[in-house]
Amino acid sequence: MTMLSDKRLCTICVRGGSKGVPGKNIRMLAGTPLLAHSILQARATGLFAAVAVSSDSPEILDIAGRYGADYLVERPPELATDAAPKLPVIRHCASAVEKSCGFRYDVFVDLGATSPLRLPADISACVARLRSEDADIVLTATHARHSPYFSMVRIGIERGVHLLMSTEPPPVRRQDTPECFDMNGSIYVWTRDALMSERGLFGSRTRLHIMPEERSADIDTELDWLLVETLMQRQLADAFTPG
Repeated sequence: MTMLSDKRLCTICVRGGSKGVPGKNIRMLAGTPLLAHSILQARATGLFAAVAVSSDSPEILDIAGRYGADYLVERPPELATDAAPKLPVIRHCASAVEKSCGFRYDVFVDLGATSPLRLPADISACVARLRSEDADIVLTATHARHSPYFSMVRIGIERGVHLLMSTEPPPVRRQDTPECFDMNGSIYVWTRDALMSERGLFGSRTRLHIMPEERSADIDTELDWLLVETLMQRQLADAFTPG
């Protein structure tokens, strides 16, 4: 069992603006603001010395503090645009916390606030995998519903339609294609060196932790919200059903 460590920091990075679902990060889901689900899940693992929330929104930071975030990091405007990549945002949050507390963390875990169906056990499994497989990065994903080798296509020159990926001989069944996964954006785990370096996410020292589809939904549209709301109601019902 992985125990509490003063060398792990959890970050949750959320912007105030949202085009697909306006105000989604503070919208109530099962009686709790969306972003607060991630804070509570991080706390439930018992893994982290601290939980930090980064945002450009004072309202979001206020809610994060009320739900147990230890550090409230004000995100600079240049990292709060639609075009801002996430890795610099996480690095900024981590560096701001270290500057504030005067302590260097060894492991960083970022939770996507729009993926509230994960379980604390999913987070714990990813952290354990970082150590057990001597990895630098652990990402979460779910089995892809569509295969780029079989049912995902692109429009090429002269408006011709082609598979995104090809094999020889061409597969006649989806089961014959290479196994593919959809990254679900739920959990990212890094060693300190991997996060603070300029390397990307992918490589020989990156591992994939597979989560079931029913815990991998990411909220980007109102339809996503309805799906997550329905699945969370079932998840909560199952939690309170006697075994």
